[in-house]
Amino acid sequence: MDTSARSPADPSAPDARSNGDGGLDAYLTGLGERVRAARARRGMSRRILSRASGVSERYLAQLETGKGNISIALLRKVAEAMSVPLADLVREGRERPVDLTLLIRKLERLQTDELAEANRVLTEALGLGRTGHRMDRIALTGLRGAGKTTLGAALAQRLDVPFIEMAREIERTAGMSVDQIFDLSGQPAYRRYERRALEDVLAIHPECVIATGGSIVSEPETYELLVRECFTVWLRASPEDHMRRVREQGDTRPMDNSGEAMADLKRILETRHALYASADVALDTSNRSAEATLNALGLALNDARRGTA
Repeated sequence: MDTSARSPADPSAPDARSNGDGGLDAYLTGLGERVRAARARRGMSRRILSRASGVSERYLAQLETGKGNISIALLRKVAEAMSVPLADLVREGRERPVDLTLLIRKLERLQTDELAEANRVLTEALGLGRTGHRMDRIALTGLRGAGKTTLGAALAQRLDVPFIEMAREIERTAGMSVDQIFDLSGQPAYRRYERRALEDVLAIHPECVIATGGSIVSEPETYELLVRECFTVWLRASPEDHMRRVREQGDTRPMDNSGEAMADLKRILETRHALYASADVALDTSNRSAEATLNALGLALNDARRGTA
């Protein structure tokens, strides 16, 4: 007896569409089409898939016609039975072209350094590279406390171009503070405002210095836009310097539990290292004065300009 099909996710449970959510209607329809297409590609009948997954034929029929309200556990069984990644079924949008799916599978097998090389090769071979005027916009990346605001303002003054703080641009775009964005709408809304604000900055300022938020590297499409349109500089610092500078800025929260805060900081730096390292230039700001760091950055920019001349 197929007990799994009698779970709350069974068709006998209330229809997921009873709340009148047209978006959910479309999503469930697309999900059903992807399941049906995946089953067809593998030459599996509904009966065979039912046996392999332990999910009833009746339920699979409901799922494939967009009338199911499947639980993630049941959907995982269906995906495993067809040897299809669960993410391929639950994602939104049209079905990916076969070549794109194959390319993604190949890229997923690569190590971090191999991914960076693959990205470089594709960018150069297919003309997906960064625009020719990237050196006119300098974007500073790095974790809070790296010196982006101090160095960015000084660099902009030296180059006689506008200095842009993305945090202020995001607040202007949203019409509220960053804290209010997170409190009212959460991180997804912040990411949308961040993307929109960056697009506006790039459209308005052909020349500028930009101080980005520390987490921009975690949003692939937004970071790719930044990297494509700007010359990027990763400002590095030791965890201890990051912590000290944040405290000097008046944020005493790390002092509440300094041991845990330091561990979290090191973890963030570790997980973002490869993302930050994809910048054009990495510059260590620890054990350097602001003036010395600014001079070092000036030399790095001059070297880069000579290299692209």
